[in-house]
Amino acid sequence: MRVVVTDAEVTLADVLSLRLAIEGPLPPGTKLVLRHRATGVEREVALGTSGVRRDATLAVCLAPLTLSAGRWDAYLCQEEGRTRIRSVDPGFSLDHLDTYALSKRTVAYRAYRTRNGYLALKVAAAEPAAEVRAIWFREGRFEVTGLLAYTGLDDDDSRHEARLSLQRRHTHEGGTTVAAAATVQGVRFHAAVSLVDVVSADPEGMGTWEPSLEVEGVPTPLRLASRLDDVDGKRRRLHYPALRVDGVPVRPCYTADDELRIEVGA
Repeated sequence: MRVVVTDAEVTLADVLSLRLAIEGPLPPGTKLVLRHRATGVEREVALGTSGVRRDATLAVCLAPLTLSAGRWDAYLCQEEGRTRIRSVDPGFSLDHLDTYALSKRTVAYRAYRTRNGYLALKVAAAEPAAEVRAIWFREGRFEVTGLLAYTGLDDDDSRHEARLSLQRRHTHEGGTTVAAAATVQGVRFHAAVSLVDVVSADPEGMGTWEPSLEVEGVPTPLRLASRLDDVDGKRRRLHYPALRVDGVPVRPCYTADDELRIEVGA
């Protein structure tokens, strides 16, 4: 039986909501099977019977399935066998990802369509982070704006004391830190730090500086990252031109897991 997902979304309650276009009712005993792409571990969910011949709506609570981090491919298991579920829906919107990240979570789920047009789930740890939306190198400063993700702070007009820090770790103990005040209103932040101060803080060293944001009401410093979008692997895909500060090249870049870094002298 041909089954195609026309709408896929993980709700704020971590329920996988699917709308299916089907040729006929799902037979008794039909199961949704999620298979971990790396390990082959599987989880099964019985779907029961649907009397709707052209459309069916399914809702699967994900938390009880204890899905580990990684990519999970979706299959439909029926008497005639198992088939991967095709999808014509990307599975998320950028606005929904922002709203989803406002709640304090330990695990984040995202439905998406694979490059070959199949339904899959991405499961990842949801640590509080400063989600980067825009960065600039201008007037000798590094500026960044974004959204506080998974902190549980309210999206309102309240202001929180905050500080942006750039740290360069040394091979020996300790490191060098440059910091500046930041603005946080609700869950939106803006921060800027002088690149002249960064270069002069460690004039003999060339290396990578790690930015973090300390926010009143959040117990640990927040890494600056960019994960709430549809661009994975930013280290390969995004390349920024260097700005020369006192003759030293400085440029932003991303790590393999999409955390922001500042490269000095590279």
